[in-house]
Amino acid sequence: MPNTFFGLTIGTTGLYGANLGINTTAHNITNAETEGYTRQVLNTRADTALKANGTYGMIGTGLSAYSVTQIRDNYYDEKYRSNNTISGYYETQSYYMNSLENYFNEIRLEGFNSNYNYFNDALQELSKNPGNIATRTQAVNYAQNLCDYINALDESLSQLQNDTNFEIKSTADRINSYAIQISGITKQINKLEVTGGMANDLRDQRNLLVDELSSLVDISVSERNLGADEVGVTEYTVRIGDTILVDTFNYNALTVVPRAEKTNQSDLDGLYELEWKDGTKLNGLHCGGKMQALYEMRDGNSEEYFHGSGVGITGEKSITVKDTSINDVNKLHIAEQGVIVIRNREYTYNGFEAKEVVDVDGNKSLEYTFALDEELNRDHDGSDVRIGESISFKGIAYYMQQLDEFTRTFAEKFNDIHTSGYDLDGKKGLDFFNGKNSVSGENYVFERTEDEINADIVVSSRTGEYALPDDDADKNKGSYYFMTAKNFSVTKEIYNNSRKMVTASDMVNGSENSDLAFKYIDLKNDKDMFLQGTPQGFLQSLVAELGVDTHKSANFNQNHKDIVTAISNQRLSVSGVDMDEEAMNLVRYQNSYNLAAKVISTMNEMYDRLINYMGV
Repeated sequence: MPNTFFGLTIGTTGLYGANLGINTTAHNITNAETEGYTRQVLNTRADTALKANGTYGMIGTGLSAYSVTQIRDNYYDEKYRSNNTISGYYETQSYYMNSLENYFNEIRLEGFNSNYNYFNDALQELSKNPGNIATRTQAVNYAQNLCDYINALDESLSQLQNDTNFEIKSTADRINSYAIQISGITKQINKLEVTGGMANDLRDQRNLLVDELSSLVDISVSERNLGADEVGVTEYTVRIGDTILVDTFNYNALTVVPRAEKTNQSDLDGLYELEWKDGTKLNGLHCGGKMQALYEMRDGNSEEYFHGSGVGITGEKSITVKDTSINDVNKLHIAEQGVIVIRNREYTYNGFEAKEVVDVDGNKSLEYTFALDEELNRDHDGSDVRIGESISFKGIAYYMQQLDEFTRTFAEKFNDIHTSGYDLDGKKGLDFFNGKNSVSGENYVFERTEDEINADIVVSSRTGEYALPDDDADKNKGSYYFMTAKNFSVTKEIYNNSRKMVTASDMVNGSENSDLAFKYIDLKNDKDMFLQGTPQGFLQSLVAELGVDTHKSANFNQNHKDIVTAISNQRLSVSGVDMDEEAMNLVRYQNSYNLAAKVISTMNEMYDRLINYMGV
């Protein structure tokens, strides 16, 4: 037979259970708008029954509230994070594509078209009166204005590249910060749960951090209970690719390391690469999320990168590259010195030369020789060789390359006409458009040295083993490879003295002849200058291409934002707080509390009757 006062104990468990239910419901209601909060529920069951010696078997002992758990579906967590990674990628891409488009919109509005038309109008005036110094000066100044516009556009792209580079470092710092916080919270969770409880609110904080981390890089998360009973301490890991970022209480750290060498000729110095603290590299182009978008935006080349077949002998400090992807000097954008990958092994090259070769069918191509800082470790006969990586995205590097190609091609066509005639003083024409040496500030002379001509050398980096002495008379000679949108300018001698601008093809009809001025004007409508047609057609095609890509990025960005929102709503339908449901729970637990109190009140009356009215 149970204890006489056993009913009070049963009623008390009901009071405690109802009270816990009301507190849990109140916690849900007050955190209904808290970001990352997961709805909690009180789990109850009948308490352990007592064995009775009578025929009626077991006697109930009341209510047992054994846990407060979260209502959360791991499927939606994984689905949300994977799509949040894609959304973070397109959001970053769309932002920077809009910035690029804003810079290039000037081409269509008041930028290139205006400056180019002003220059051509000045050439029209020059053709009418080639001997007039004021007209010549005006033409030269408008030419320099065109150069200044190209310089400014390239500078804007360099600044944008610098911005993406800085944000790569900032994003790496954020990843490290999340890793530190996640490992710290995991330690707190294990300390609390080792006794059998559930650190629900700490788990919400950790899940929110992981959600935010998923927009930066593609991550995978796993958790498993340790111990025979699978209760208490858990092992929690977060990975980026195959590398562990967080391992329960420990965390890995990303560092940014400036490149020792450039990849592209127009790159800024010291662009960042990602490494783990143990020195292992993390390829930012394959890590997903915002970080991948930043790398693609900074380095994207639309797969227009240098690659070919390498030939070399073990022990030699050079490699010859044939069948290359670049057979036009005006499209060559590799750095003067850098890193070349030969059959997946990196070598540093200090300079290069390229010869023009002709095959049996009469087809011309360039054959490059790179001077290496270390010896080849094996023979190569057709080994894959590349500089940089193939990146399908058209990023800042791609548009820098396009600007360089434009300036080189246009300048070469103009200079070919200009150097074919004579100036007002009867002297042979100089190169009209030029580039400035970044060290000396002197203009280049776009012709090969006699030694290069004899050796069929088309272009040389003039660095490392191919460097010329400072006192060499040919030190400023070189191909159009040395002209970039950054240093594009009118030749200094012509800018300072407009008499040196050439308008006459010969001296027979006098130095004031203007036949070459008409050839300059004809360049505006030269449809064979570029594959895209005229000079204006080239840049307008580039702007149209950028507009399409920007629109595509914006569409993908919005689409994936909508997908993430839809998944988030699905997740909230499971783990979010429903105020109507919580209001019903309040009423339910209130009724339970009242009824449990009624049990105690009833038992109290019974005991009062038993003790006070049945005593002797």
